[in-house]
Amino acid sequence: MRLHRLTLTAFGPFAGRHTVDFDELSAAGLFLLHGATGAGKTSVLDAVCFALYGGVPGSRQGNRLRSDHAEEDTPTEVVLDLTVGGRRLEITRRPEQPRPKKRGTGYTMEKAVTLLREHTAGEWRALSKSHQEAGEELRQLIGMSREQFCQVVLLPQGEFATFLRATATERAALLGRLFDTGRFKAVEEWLRAERRAAEQRVAAGDEELLRLAERMSQAAGDDAEALAGPLPPGAAAGDPESAAHILHWAAVLATTARERADIADLAVAAAEGAHERAQREAEAVRELAVLQGRHAAAERRARDMAGERAARAREQALLETAERAATVVPVLQLRERAADRQARAAADERTARAGLPPERYEASADQLAEYEDRLREELGGLEDAGRAEQRAAELARERERVEREAAEDERLAADTAAWLEGWEAERLGRERAVDAAQTAATRAAELSAVLDRAGRRLDAARQRDTHADALLAAQERLRTARDEAADAREHWQDVREARIEGIAAELAAQLSPGEECLVCGATEHPHPARPTGRQVSRADEEAAQEVHQRAAAARDAALEQVARLTAARDAALAAAGVEPVPELAAAHAALEAEHRAAVRAAAAAPEARQALDRALAEHSRRTAERGEAEQRLASLTTRREILDQEHAELTARLSRARGPYATVAERRTRLAADARLAASAARAARTAQESARALKEADADLADAAYKAGFSTPEAAAAAVLPEAELRRLRQRAEEWRRAEAAVTAELTALEVHEAAAQPPADPDAARRAVETATARLREAAARQNAAHTTCDALDRLRTEALRGTRALAPAREEYARLRRLADLATGAGENTLRMELETYVLAARLEQVAAAASARLHRMSSGRYTLVHTDARASRNVKSGLGLMVVDAWTGTERDTATLSGGETFFASLALALGLADVVTDEAGGARLDTLFVDEGFGSLDEQTLDEVLDVLDGLRERDRAVGIVSHVAELRQRVPVQLQVVKGQRGSALRHRTAGER
Repeated sequence: MRLHRLTLTAFGPFAGRHTVDFDELSAAGLFLLHGATGAGKTSVLDAVCFALYGGVPGSRQGNRLRSDHAEEDTPTEVVLDLTVGGRRLEITRRPEQPRPKKRGTGYTMEKAVTLLREHTAGEWRALSKSHQEAGEELRQLIGMSREQFCQVVLLPQGEFATFLRATATERAALLGRLFDTGRFKAVEEWLRAERRAAEQRVAAGDEELLRLAERMSQAAGDDAEALAGPLPPGAAAGDPESAAHILHWAAVLATTARERADIADLAVAAAEGAHERAQREAEAVRELAVLQGRHAAAERRARDMAGERAARAREQALLETAERAATVVPVLQLRERAADRQARAAADERTARAGLPPERYEASADQLAEYEDRLREELGGLEDAGRAEQRAAELARERERVEREAAEDERLAADTAAWLEGWEAERLGRERAVDAAQTAATRAAELSAVLDRAGRRLDAARQRDTHADALLAAQERLRTARDEAADAREHWQDVREARIEGIAAELAAQLSPGEECLVCGATEHPHPARPTGRQVSRADEEAAQEVHQRAAAARDAALEQVARLTAARDAALAAAGVEPVPELAAAHAALEAEHRAAVRAAAAAPEARQALDRALAEHSRRTAERGEAEQRLASLTTRREILDQEHAELTARLSRARGPYATVAERRTRLAADARLAASAARAARTAQESARALKEADADLADAAYKAGFSTPEAAAAAVLPEAELRRLRQRAEEWRRAEAAVTAELTALEVHEAAAQPPADPDAARRAVETATARLREAAARQNAAHTTCDALDRLRTEALRGTRALAPAREEYARLRRLADLATGAGENTLRMELETYVLAARLEQVAAAASARLHRMSSGRYTLVHTDARASRNVKSGLGLMVVDAWTGTERDTATLSGGETFFASLALALGLADVVTDEAGGARLDTLFVDEGFGSLDEQTLDEVLDVLDGLRERDRAVGIVSHVAELRQRVPVQLQVVKGQRGSALRHRTAGER
């Protein structure tokens, strides 16, 4: 990377525009950048850094780049021309800064600007205007971060002197930033995190195994320690042998539990045998007790039955008498039913004869039948009279209907006659309503056309007034646009004249030594024209011209709008006239109201026509109704006369047929009732005669049945009859006696019962207690067996889970051991005897390279006395190791710490270190060549001889076509370095002056 030209404007202490020609300064290879303290030497280097990276080195504030001495309208800007990566680039940067507002007072913040151009094919070509794109492009070409660049290109000797005296931790921080070893630190952190994660996974697995062991202990209960002893002390989370201890303890516990289960099985088998024997013995005792109880019960029943024989004989006799009487019961029941029928028949006969006439009460059944026949013959003769009576009723109803219809027709004829009397007036009114509606429809059509014309005129009047108002505003805008166009044209002409006046200065600014002038052709330019006043560029002229063109276009547009509005206003005026809008609106409203009234009146025309049609139809209907009513009245009068004549004839016939009754129907009803009474009395008399004969026959049958059953009279047989329930009870008791006697006899004579009675009395309670004792012992043995097997099953299941968990945990445990070894190596622990972290190890290799590169220059600067060596000796008290730096003194043959160097020795050692670091960092960043370096301060601490040697080393850098700039205020250097860039401090800001080798 080589710097060609740097242009500063309003940057730092520099108020105006200043240019640094690095090509001229670098021609001698070594140049001096000097000036008074605070003049701005460092600001030149800050400008280079700002141009490349958009920021300044170190902790200096990037928002204080603008010069406090600069004019308000002078923007802060840095332009750097350089070659990097074989490409010629120009970077222009402007920071965010305030500028005066173009209109009004005050300031506005102007955004930061970045422009990147490349010189190719003889011209500059724009690459990017983006901060990010330009910054990324430069970073890739330079290959260094801003901090690396500031350490390598802008060599701050004070920081390297501090580096020589720094601790390993402080050196690691600086080297880490320069060599970007953060990725190695990230590897360390990643390994630590992975180790912690693996450790947590192993610990979680161990915890799960410990939980399984605890569950095994809980499953074994209080006998866990008796079975396998306590859990070994080595069974703890994180112990590599924890799983083996737990599995061994679990195997012992399961084996012992299985042995106890086998013992419990044997105990259950013995208890089951004892229980079966006790049950068999208890069953035999229970059977003997049952047989002895049966014998005792049979003896008791036999004694009881002997005491009940007399009562049993009486019941047996009563049963035999009742069974003989039972044969008479059917005949007795028949006689009772015959007596009941005879009593009912006599009562029915008395009831039937009660309704007969007194002279017929004692008549026989045959006489009553003859009386019924006569009544029915008389009833048959009244059937014609009944029909005549019904016809007379129908004639009466028919005459009433005729009277009602005649009255209705007479009322209808009267109403119709009254309505027809007012018909002429009704007709004339309806016809006048139709004529009025038709007249209104004609008027509405006429008013519609008039209203339309009035509406168009009103709209035109409103448009006329609107266009007139808009025309006034457009004319005002036209006057303003004309003034602005005239001002813009005048400004453009002023700028153009200024441009023409400054064209000589512009051409002079393009001249270069040795090149021909475009005007006179001379190659020497002793007095180039200088700009007077504000310099106007072509861009300024073009911008002013563009403003003028926009103002002229705005004026033309305003003029066109005025013409358009004038034409529109004139057209509306021609259509509307000069009458005011309120008058036209009032006239329009009056016409609109009249039109609405006419439309409403015309809307009634269909209804009026329909009303007239309905009235005509009503007149026709009423006329027809009156004629029909008159015809019906005549017909009804004839019908009424016929009905009256037929009714008189029927009345005479009916008076003969009624006799003493009010109506024929009443007489027929009475005859029918008498005939029914006579028939009922005849039937009741015959039934009473038949029931009396049946009763006599039943009495004879009953006497015969009682005699045959052994009874002297029917009454004795009836007295011996028992109720059926009592008879069944006696029969059942007799059967029970017979069965009881047979059962007692069989029980007393049974062999097993007899033998059981001969034995001693049985004791079932003692046998039951023996069974209960055996059952309790069996339950206890079974419970112990079940508990033992449950414990074995639980231990087997948990032991299987522990085996699976141990197998699953084995890869994680191996991974944890591998990660722990790697993490310990990377973080300076474990097998890492040097206690050197991975990042420190990488930095130690870089520091070793830096020390080797620096020793070549330090050996020359110190006249062969000193060289720098790197040491990775382990530090004490947990101090970081691997970044030690020692100085070897060839005069004494000893190594000592770099902190023991004197001030001058520290300077050229730090300078050598800085130059060596520049070479290593350059190679680390990709090998980009650094053709321009700056060395900042520290030369005042050197004696004359050492200063010569240091300058010889710096001057030797030219052998590789490098340019070195020394930044110092030491006066002696101004005598030794002829090419200089002086920074002059003043009240109005600092200035830059170049001094070449031939100048004094």
